[in-house]
Amino acid sequence: MDTTNSTAVTLSTADVPRRERHGWLREVIGREYVRVEIGPPADGALFNEMTIHPWQDLRLSVIRSNAIGIERLPGEPYRADQDAYFAVVLLSGRYSLDQQGREVFLRPGDITLYDATRPHRIHCPRSFSKLIVSIPRGMLRERIAGIEHCTALRIPGTEAMGAVASRFLRASAGQAGRMNSREFSALAGHALDLLTLALTSVRPGNFSLSRSRSHSLYRVKAFVERHLAEPGLNAGTVAKGTGLSSRYINDLFKDEETSLMRHVWRRRLDQCGKDLLDPAHAGHSLSEIAFRWGFNDLSHFSRAFRQRFGCSPREYRQHALGPGRR
Repeated sequence: MDTTNSTAVTLSTADVPRRERHGWLREVIGREYVRVEIGPPADGALFNEMTIHPWQDLRLSVIRSNAIGIERLPGEPYRADQDAYFAVVLLSGRYSLDQQGREVFLRPGDITLYDATRPHRIHCPRSFSKLIVSIPRGMLRERIAGIEHCTALRIPGTEAMGAVASRFLRASAGQAGRMNSREFSALAGHALDLLTLALTSVRPGNFSLSRSRSHSLYRVKAFVERHLAEPGLNAGTVAKGTGLSSRYINDLFKDEETSLMRHVWRRRLDQCGKDLLDPAHAGHSLSEIAFRWGFNDLSHFSRAFRQRFGCSPREYRQHALGPGRR
């Protein structure tokens, strides 16, 4: 039986000759995160270690480093799979982030967010450790209207949603090595839910999407979540349930480059994916899980699931179980 999460990868400057560390670290950060320039510590004693955990659609990184400066310059190219937001939880030391004319200073436990594709500067004047949750841009845009206005803001790790999200992420990282990959993967959705609430709590009220449209979009998404398992959920039922026209609802989703029904299908697929990884549903068939979340055509469910996750529902479940438990 697989009892540990063996999918993590650790990369460390300690495994590289001293004279090669600067170039090696720049290359690794560019490959795993985004292309940047690195300002090493004044004494040249560069040390950086990152442990990267795949986490469903997310990635959770645990990073330890001595003093360092990191800058992403304008115009630097980036790969399509690096089109992401990074949520940072400071574990120890000092950390400042500058992006879009805002500068945030974190204390241990605090959270902030930055856009990996846009210019930013990170300054850590002494040894520190942090977590990074890499979140595909589309996932956050789908969940939070005005997400682009939430970068470089401090979410206190000692109060309200910031405290809940910070503690959950720190506990997940701390226990990752003691969980099997299926258990660890099942936490990803909860982590994203908590980060969504924490980010929403600090989102400015004067972003470009008007408050009325933002409120309407929130109402629509809340209605969808309450009725997600109902096979008859469609544009008409959502319009009737929210008191908004179908045309206006789809216009709201255009701000997030999607449509109402694509949002519904994505949320249903995400819930099916969670159930396939949940030990509580290990005895339930694929069809039971699909029908529970509103799908009424198993072949359509399988095609949509493969498009969303890159494999069939059966393969997804078997991969999570591990070779000893299939």
